[in-house]
Amino acid sequence: MPFSTDQLPLFIGLRYSFSRQRNRFIGVVSMVSLLGMAIGVASLITVLSVMNGFAGELRNRILSLVAHAEVRAETGNLQDWRALVEQLSGHPELEGIAPFVESKALLASRRQVRGAHIIAVDVAREASVSSVVEHITRGSFADLERQPYGIVLGSLLARSLGVSVGDNLEITVPRLILTPLGTFPRSKRFTVVGIFEVGAQLDGSHAYLALNSGQKLLSLADRVHGLRLHFSDLYQSASTAAAIAEQLGAGYRVRDWQQTQRSLFSAVRMEKNMIGVLLLSVVAVAAFNIISTLTMAITDKRGDIAVLRTMGIRASRVMAIFVAQGLVLAIIGISLGVCAGVLLALNISEITLFLEQLLGVKLFNPDVYFISILPSELQWSDVTVISLSALGLSLLATLLPAWRATRIAPAEVLRYE
Repeated sequence: MPFSTDQLPLFIGLRYSFSRQRNRFIGVVSMVSLLGMAIGVASLITVLSVMNGFAGELRNRILSLVAHAEVRAETGNLQDWRALVEQLSGHPELEGIAPFVESKALLASRRQVRGAHIIAVDVAREASVSSVVEHITRGSFADLERQPYGIVLGSLLARSLGVSVGDNLEITVPRLILTPLGTFPRSKRFTVVGIFEVGAQLDGSHAYLALNSGQKLLSLADRVHGLRLHFSDLYQSASTAAAIAEQLGAGYRVRDWQQTQRSLFSAVRMEKNMIGVLLLSVVAVAAFNIISTLTMAITDKRGDIAVLRTMGIRASRVMAIFVAQGLVLAIIGISLGVCAGVLLALNISEITLFLEQLLGVKLFNPDVYFISILPSELQWSDVTVISLSALGLSLLATLLPAWRATRIAPAEVLRYE
């Protein structure tokens, strides 16, 4: 098949890569480099997909309780919040709106004292902005209105306090009251009417009160701290929150979930990036194995290089031959790794369940972990970045031995042939 001189380096590089007459030891080293690249790429794709799965699980569980956005006054509390609800209710992207009051508090049972984040909500409206009602495992969320001074606790918080539905708690908030005996923190006895569980750290830190109970506890009269908003599109919350802030004008602050939960999701993103960098070192090791392969191949082909140089092949073409040989190995390894990694990422949950059944063990005990299966979310942007990074490292690895091939003196080699 005829080919142009521009294709000569690629043609010779492919012949060197797949020739059956090449040194067997060089073939073994080449295969090890190829497999190392495939394993490194597959591992990186699988692990990052699992990290994406964990982040997605965390985001979905937290956002089942946390509002998509919050509206607060720039200074102080919201006074006429009902008029504000009427003003916002016609927004096309807004599916739910509910007032809230929140505070840090100490919860004391007969056995333990724990710090918690208490949120007082309008029970009737809360279902439109969160799914806390769906996560009630014991008791009833509606009993917050029926039971004077009722409270709903997260499952981990209730366990640490040693309480269940029907037990009493003493809640102390950072507000002072003046009595004839002096100044004391404000406290009130509440009855546990429900326990919720979402499978996230919120189970160990959050508690819910009825809105009027929270207002009385914090001496707010009819004021609230803000409004919780729920949008039709979670991932457009930033632009929707900005539009609502523009609609409200000065005096109000609107923050979406990416701002209120920024520290948590930034930590998850940084952890994913760090794990990616660490696992990329496996790909780097496999890429630099190509140096050994090409160095041995160049030593084995010194005579061929000398003949090509005496025939007039330029040094840059000789260098391109061995760059092509190294990249062929890398591309095959990367392709195998991408295929294996994508298959693993898409089926890791089923593989985990199969191993559990085969070994008769529970890898993720739901009593210990927040999850019972290994989540995975394949993102093609990750696959693209991993593939290009591996290809870039492989290209860098081929340059040094390929450059050394151009330093071979033809006359000196042919003298001993």
